[in-house]
Amino acid sequence: MPKSSGFQNYIAIYSGVVTLAFGGLLLTGADAPRNARFDTIDVQRINVREADGTLRMVVSNEGRFPGAIFQGREYRHPRDAAGMIFYNDEGTENGGLIFNGAKDANDKIRSGGHLSFDPYDRDQVVALQQIEEDGKLVRAGLVISDKGTGSAEAMFREKPRFDAMTPEARDKAYTEMAERGEFNNPRLFVGKNARDASVLDLRDGKGKTRLRLQVAADGTAQILFMDAAGKVQRTMTPDDLAAK
Repeated sequence: MPKSSGFQNYIAIYSGVVTLAFGGLLLTGADAPRNARFDTIDVQRINVREADGTLRMVVSNEGRFPGAIFQGREYRHPRDAAGMIFYNDEGTENGGLIFNGAKDANDKIRSGGHLSFDPYDRDQVVALQQIEEDGKLVRAGLVISDKGTGSAEAMFREKPRFDAMTPEARDKAYTEMAERGEFNNPRLFVGKNARDASVLDLRDGKGKTRLRLQVAADGTAQILFMDAAGKVQRTMTPDDLAAK
């Protein structure tokens, strides 16, 4: 019995030492493995951070998708999509890739994909996107925009105030902001529009199309010149060019 009791005491002491050593390893990170390999990972969200904790990218499903984040502060911004968001050196959103698609209860199809990049504290200036509504491809193409003068974070900070306005007052406020150049007006679109035409739209500083190169679904090719209100002033066809 005394011999057996001594052995048990030895095991107890040994186990305690091993436990303390393992705990210290976990706390200090000493000799902890820096790399790991997996065949499959099932996850709802991944946050990629710098060594100091600054957020640089989020990959997420729809349910865990982040709001709009500026220097670590998050504002509510539902997007109804999964994908990834990019963040600059300060942890502020500056682009992303999002996508969705489904049939509703009435079998109507809705889908979309959007890859965009933002300048500092501004909305997107480059976007590659496709939008499908009710089973019809509404638009697919590349959009280049002005960066605007308004702060993106300020827009989210002021959103509760805008939400509290009447629809009429809100529309007036947004119109005034647009006239001041605070929004990022589109300047160029290359792609396919809702009328199934392949187009190249060149727009002015207020986002109005002034020149359009277009090939309709039936093959008709045109060059359209428009005024500041978007009204066509002149149309040229291949026959017009041949006549000259």
